[in-house]
Amino acid sequence: MKLFLLSLAVLLSCCSIAVAQQPFQVQFLMKSPALADTTTVYITGSIPQLGNWDPATARMEYIGNHTWSKTIELQEPQTVEYKYTLGSWDREGTDADAKALQNFRFNATQKAIITNEVLYWLDKKTVTLKGGVTGTTELHKNLTGKGIKDRDLIVWLPPGYATSTKKYPVLYMHDGQNVFDPATSSFGVDWQIDETADSLIKAGAIAPVIIVGIYNTPDRSDEYTPGEKGNAYMDFVVNTVKPYIDQAYRTKKGRKHTFTGGSSAGGIMAFMLAWEYPKVFSKAICMSPAFKIQHIDYVKDVRNYQGRKKKLFFYIDNGGIELEERLQPGIDEMIAALKEKGYKAGKDFIWIKDPEAKHFEAAWAKRMPLALKTLLPPKE
Repeated sequence: MKLFLLSLAVLLSCCSIAVAQQPFQVQFLMKSPALADTTTVYITGSIPQLGNWDPATARMEYIGNHTWSKTIELQEPQTVEYKYTLGSWDREGTDADAKALQNFRFNATQKAIITNEVLYWLDKKTVTLKGGVTGTTELHKNLTGKGIKDRDLIVWLPPGYATSTKKYPVLYMHDGQNVFDPATSSFGVDWQIDETADSLIKAGAIAPVIIVGIYNTPDRSDEYTPGEKGNAYMDFVVNTVKPYIDQAYRTKKGRKHTFTGGSSAGGIMAFMLAWEYPKVFSKAICMSPAFKIQHIDYVKDVRNYQGRKKKLFFYIDNGGIELEERLQPGIDEMIAALKEKGYKAGKDFIWIKDPEAKHFEAAWAKRMPLALKTLLPPKE
């Protein structure tokens, strides 16, 4: 009898697990009276089924009455962020003032139909977003890297650079078009690093620094995460971008004065660059980093490392709402892994959490002053 009951309990447990893991479908309906019936519309978002933010992967089907549809299958409950485009970030949904809409979000827990309305669409050929950069920037077009797409660089020069003969430390930032100017930002909101760095430098709160924004490409997801393209991107930064900047500008070339930073996938890339190239970089800003989520897992790389402790410092932060909640377990595991390798909080890394912050440029801009002050003390 006991054996029978035990077998029954195991059977019921297995059935329960099977039910819990049963996939479910979510249908997106997007209505836009302004679009012609023949318009090609895409949905893009934070999961592979929505193209991992590629604006032209997940095509929607026109079903009549100015409405487009896309159905996806999810394997487990999760928070999904998404937007609608007409095939590129130059043609995404906007408000009446031509400002890009913030991400749509919902908690997917069961079969559902999600309905949104988009009344306006950006056309950068005819609409100019209000932009502006504090300080001096210089754009360098079409740098070539082996195994990855060409891309632009934008370089921000600190106050006094033009009238000085000094050399400066350099911070290399990923998603470069989002760093300085809302007019070039993918979502119409920038990180405001130019305003932040300018004011902090003038106040004597941080050391003057050159900031390099490395533009992303449609291959961003692969280039910023572990894998073949991620390795190619790191090689590009180390062996193409840095020598180019060191030759074109008055830089302090040593690792002590060379930093990197980014958010989300760019946040894990900043960590990877420092971890893989500790002779080149000494510090990294990792905002809302995707250390371990979906197919990504860089925690195991840190845990599997058996060499001497690397002389590195990490600024790590994240928010607490929606996608930020999904990133939290990976961040917790990475911090535990660093501690296992002898890294001490406050000395070798700092972790900051803003429980009310979402996964968005405005949130990263808000936390940037502390990040810069942590990496660039005035004595730098």
